[in-house]
Amino acid sequence: MIRILVISDIHGNYPALEAVAGQADIARCDYIFNCGDSTVYAPFANQVLDWLTEHGAVSILGNTDDKVIKLLKGKKFKKPGKAEKRIMYTHTAQTLTPTNRSILRGFTKKKKLVARNTLIKLFHGSPAKHTEFLFADTPDKRFRQLARNCRADIIITGHSHTPYHKIINTTHFINPGSVGRMFDGIPRASFAILELDRTKVQVKLYRCDYDIEQVVAGLKNAELPDIYADMYRMGRKLN
Repeated sequence: MIRILVISDIHGNYPALEAVAGQADIARCDYIFNCGDSTVYAPFANQVLDWLTEHGAVSILGNTDDKVIKLLKGKKFKKPGKAEKRIMYTHTAQTLTPTNRSILRGFTKKKKLVARNTLIKLFHGSPAKHTEFLFADTPDKRFRQLARNCRADIIITGHSHTPYHKIINTTHFINPGSVGRMFDGIPRASFAILELDRTKVQVKLYRCDYDIEQVVAGLKNAELPDIYADMYRMGRKLN
Protein backbone atom coordinates (compact mmCIF):
# COMPACT_ATOMS: atom_id res chain seq x y z
CA MET A 1 0.00 0.00 0.00
CA ILE A 2 1.11 3.57 -0.72
CA ARG A 3 0.26 6.29 1.81
CA ILE A 4 0.19 9.92 0.63
CA LEU A 5 -0.22 13.12 2.64
CA VAL A 6 -2.33 15.52 0.58
CA ILE A 7 -2.16 19.22 1.50
CA SER A 8 -2.90 22.60 -0.02
CA ASP A 9 -3.18 26.29 0.80
CA ILE A 10 -0.60 26.40 3.58
CA HIS A 11 -0.38 30.17 3.14
CA GLY A 12 2.87 30.54 5.05
CA ASN A 13 1.40 28.96 8.18
CA TYR A 14 4.28 26.86 9.44
CA PRO A 15 2.79 26.09 12.89
CA ALA A 16 -0.23 24.56 11.15
CA LEU A 17 2.00 22.59 8.78
CA GLU A 18 3.98 21.22 11.71
CA ALA A 19 0.77 20.12 13.42
CA VAL A 20 -0.45 18.41 10.25
CA ALA A 21 2.86 16.60 9.85
CA GLY A 22 2.61 15.36 13.40
CA GLN A 23 -0.95 14.12 13.17
CA ALA A 24 -0.39 12.57 9.74
CA ASP A 25 2.67 10.72 11.09
CA ILE A 26 4.84 11.96 8.25
CA ALA A 27 7.36 9.14 8.67
CA ARG A 28 4.68 6.72 7.47
CA CYS A 29 3.89 8.71 4.31
CA ASP A 30 5.47 7.63 1.04
CA TYR A 31 4.69 10.90 -0.71
CA ILE A 32 3.51 14.43 0.03
CA PHE A 33 1.37 16.18 -2.59
CA ASN A 34 0.92 19.94 -2.18
CA CYS A 35 -1.57 21.80 -4.40
CA GLY A 36 -0.26 25.31 -4.05
CA ASP A 37 -0.64 28.63 -2.26
CA SER A 38 2.26 27.71 -0.02
CA THR A 39 2.99 31.37 0.71
CA VAL A 40 1.32 34.65 1.79
CA TYR A 41 -0.82 35.64 4.79
CA ALA A 42 0.99 33.90 7.65
CA PRO A 43 4.58 35.16 8.02
CA PHE A 44 6.49 31.87 7.84
CA ALA A 45 6.92 31.32 4.10
CA ASN A 46 10.61 30.45 4.43
CA GLN A 47 9.96 27.79 7.05
CA VAL A 48 7.18 26.32 4.90
CA LEU A 49 9.30 26.15 1.76
CA ASP A 50 12.23 24.75 3.74
CA TRP A 51 9.97 22.00 5.10
CA LEU A 52 8.51 21.15 1.71
CA THR A 53 11.99 20.90 0.25
CA GLU A 54 13.38 18.86 3.14
CA HIS A 55 10.55 16.34 2.88
CA GLY A 56 10.60 16.07 -0.91
CA ALA A 57 7.05 17.28 -1.35
CA VAL A 58 5.58 17.36 -4.86
CA SER A 59 4.38 20.97 -5.00
CA ILE A 60 2.64 23.17 -7.55
CA LEU A 61 1.88 26.88 -7.70
CA GLY A 62 -1.21 28.58 -6.38
CA ASN A 63 -2.58 31.98 -7.32
CA THR A 64 -1.03 33.76 -4.32
CA ASP A 65 2.33 32.21 -5.20
CA ASP A 66 1.91 33.59 -8.74
CA LYS A 67 1.70 37.15 -7.42
CA VAL A 68 4.75 36.72 -5.22
CA ILE A 69 6.69 35.54 -8.27
CA LYS A 70 5.55 38.62 -10.16
CA LEU A 71 6.95 40.80 -7.41
CA LEU A 72 10.20 38.83 -7.43
CA LYS A 73 10.45 39.54 -11.16
CA GLY A 74 9.96 43.26 -10.56
CA LYS A 75 6.44 43.23 -11.98
CA LYS A 76 3.24 44.63 -10.48
CA PHE A 77 -0.28 43.26 -10.06
CA LYS A 78 -3.66 45.00 -9.89
CA LYS A 79 -5.49 42.72 -7.47
CA PRO A 80 -5.85 42.61 -4.54
CA GLY A 81 -6.33 46.34 -4.38
CA LYS A 82 -6.65 46.77 -0.61
CA ALA A 83 -3.46 47.90 1.10
CA GLU A 84 -4.01 45.46 3.98
CA LYS A 85 -3.92 42.59 1.47
CA ARG A 86 -1.11 43.86 -0.73
CA ILE A 87 1.27 44.18 2.19
CA MET A 88 0.94 40.45 2.83
CA TYR A 89 2.32 39.77 -0.67
CA THR A 90 5.09 42.36 -0.50
CA HIS A 91 6.18 41.12 2.94
CA THR A 92 6.49 37.58 1.61
CA ALA A 93 8.45 38.65 -1.47
CA GLN A 94 10.79 40.81 0.60
CA THR A 95 11.53 38.19 3.25
CA LEU A 96 12.04 35.07 1.11
CA THR A 97 15.61 33.82 1.10
CA PRO A 98 17.40 33.64 -2.25
CA THR A 99 17.15 29.83 -2.13
CA ASN A 100 13.40 29.89 -1.50
CA ARG A 101 12.87 32.50 -4.20
CA SER A 102 14.44 30.05 -6.62
CA ILE A 103 12.43 27.12 -5.26
CA LEU A 104 9.13 28.98 -5.57
CA ARG A 105 9.91 30.11 -9.11
CA GLY A 106 10.68 26.50 -10.00
CA PHE A 107 7.17 25.27 -9.15
CA THR A 108 4.78 24.63 -12.06
CA LYS A 109 1.00 25.03 -12.22
CA LYS A 110 0.21 21.33 -12.53
CA LYS A 111 1.74 17.91 -12.05
CA LYS A 112 1.08 14.42 -13.38
CA LEU A 113 2.17 11.36 -11.42
CA VAL A 114 1.66 7.62 -11.46
CA ALA A 115 1.52 5.53 -8.29
CA ARG A 116 0.33 1.92 -8.09
CA ASN A 117 -0.66 2.16 -11.76
CA THR A 118 -2.96 5.04 -10.78
CA LEU A 119 -2.80 8.28 -12.78
CA ILE A 120 -2.91 11.27 -10.44
CA LYS A 121 -3.03 14.90 -11.54
CA LEU A 122 -2.53 17.93 -9.31
CA PHE A 123 -4.05 21.35 -9.94
CA HIS A 124 -4.63 24.40 -7.80
CA GLY A 125 -8.10 25.53 -8.91
CA SER A 126 -9.32 22.96 -11.42
CA PRO A 127 -8.01 21.07 -14.46
CA ALA A 128 -9.65 23.72 -16.63
CA LYS A 129 -8.62 26.92 -14.86
CA HIS A 130 -5.95 27.76 -12.32
CA THR A 131 -8.34 29.95 -10.30
CA GLU A 132 -11.61 28.04 -10.64
CA PHE A 133 -13.26 27.29 -7.31
CA LEU A 134 -14.54 23.74 -6.84
CA PHE A 135 -16.64 23.10 -3.74
CA ALA A 136 -18.29 20.02 -2.28
CA ASP A 137 -21.61 21.31 -3.59
CA THR A 138 -20.38 22.25 -7.07
CA PRO A 139 -22.81 20.50 -9.46
CA ASP A 140 -21.78 16.99 -10.45
CA LYS A 141 -22.28 18.06 -14.05
CA ARG A 142 -19.21 20.28 -13.74
CA PHE A 143 -17.14 17.50 -12.20
CA ARG A 144 -18.19 15.16 -15.02
CA GLN A 145 -17.06 17.72 -17.60
CA LEU A 146 -13.70 18.06 -15.88
CA ALA A 147 -13.26 14.30 -15.56
CA ARG A 148 -14.09 13.78 -19.23
CA ASN A 149 -11.62 16.40 -20.39
CA CYS A 150 -8.82 15.72 -17.92
CA ARG A 151 -8.76 11.90 -17.96
CA ALA A 152 -7.13 10.85 -14.71
CA ASP A 153 -7.92 8.31 -12.02
CA ILE A 154 -7.48 10.90 -9.28
CA ILE A 155 -7.71 14.68 -9.60
CA ILE A 156 -6.46 16.68 -6.61
CA THR A 157 -7.17 20.40 -6.26
CA GLY A 158 -7.05 23.15 -3.65
CA HIS A 159 -7.92 26.87 -3.82
CA SER A 160 -11.46 26.70 -2.37
CA HIS A 161 -10.21 25.87 1.15
CA THR A 162 -13.03 23.30 1.25
CA PRO A 163 -12.26 19.64 2.03
CA TYR A 164 -14.13 16.95 0.12
CA HIS A 165 -13.80 13.64 -1.66
CA LYS A 166 -16.16 12.95 -4.56
CA ILE A 167 -16.28 9.99 -6.91
CA ILE A 168 -17.68 10.98 -10.29
CA ASN A 169 -18.09 7.92 -12.50
CA THR A 170 -14.65 6.36 -11.91
CA THR A 171 -12.72 9.57 -11.18
CA HIS A 172 -11.83 10.58 -7.63
CA PHE A 173 -11.84 14.31 -6.90
CA ILE A 174 -10.00 15.27 -3.73
CA ASN A 175 -9.64 18.65 -2.07
CA PRO A 176 -7.76 18.45 1.25
CA GLY A 177 -8.94 21.90 2.36
CA SER A 178 -6.46 24.44 3.69
CA VAL A 179 -3.61 23.65 6.03
CA GLY A 180 -3.13 27.26 6.97
CA ARG A 181 -6.26 29.33 6.48
CA MET A 182 -9.71 27.77 6.76
CA PHE A 183 -12.79 29.92 6.13
CA ASP A 184 -15.59 27.78 7.59
CA GLY A 185 -15.45 29.14 11.13
CA ILE A 186 -13.42 26.19 12.39
CA PRO A 187 -9.86 27.44 12.93
CA ARG A 188 -8.22 24.04 12.57
CA ALA A 189 -5.81 22.84 9.89
CA SER A 190 -7.22 20.57 7.19
CA PHE A 191 -5.53 17.77 5.24
CA ALA A 192 -6.16 14.39 3.64
CA ILE A 193 -4.53 10.99 3.64
CA LEU A 194 -4.73 9.08 0.35
CA GLU A 195 -4.02 5.35 0.41
CA LEU A 196 -3.58 3.27 -2.71
CA ASP A 197 -3.34 -0.46 -3.10
CA ARG A 198 -3.83 -2.68 -6.10
CA THR A 199 -7.61 -2.78 -5.85
CA LYS A 200 -8.89 0.39 -4.18
CA VAL A 201 -8.49 4.07 -3.42
CA GLN A 202 -9.11 5.21 0.13
CA VAL A 203 -9.34 8.85 1.20
CA LYS A 204 -9.70 10.20 4.72
CA LEU A 205 -10.13 13.89 5.57
CA TYR A 206 -8.79 15.29 8.83
CA ARG A 207 -8.74 18.48 10.88
CA CYS A 208 -6.23 19.23 13.60
CA ASP A 209 -5.48 21.93 16.15
CA TYR A 210 -2.36 24.05 15.92
CA ASP A 211 -0.78 26.93 17.82
CA ILE A 212 -2.76 29.86 16.45
CA GLU A 213 -1.21 32.27 18.95
CA GLN A 214 2.21 31.52 17.47
CA VAL A 215 0.89 32.80 14.14
CA VAL A 216 -0.65 35.83 15.83
CA ALA A 217 2.68 36.60 17.49
CA GLY A 218 4.46 36.24 14.16
CA LEU A 219 2.06 38.67 12.52
CA LYS A 220 2.58 41.19 15.32
CA ASN A 221 6.35 40.82 15.19
CA ALA A 222 6.27 41.46 11.42
CA GLU A 223 3.98 44.48 11.96
CA LEU A 224 1.33 43.04 9.66
CA PRO A 225 -2.36 44.10 9.80
CA ASP A 226 -4.27 43.12 12.95
CA ILE A 227 -7.24 41.86 10.93
CA TYR A 228 -5.29 38.73 10.03
CA ALA A 229 -4.91 37.77 13.69
CA ASP A 230 -8.70 37.94 13.96
CA MET A 231 -9.10 35.78 10.86
CA TYR A 232 -6.80 33.05 12.16
CA ARG A 233 -8.50 33.01 15.54
CA MET A 234 -11.97 32.86 13.98
CA GLY A 235 -11.20 30.62 11.03
CA ARG A 236 -12.98 33.06 8.74
CA LYS A 237 -12.17 35.41 5.88
CA LEU A 238 -12.95 38.97 6.94
CA ASN A 239 -11.73 41.04 4.00
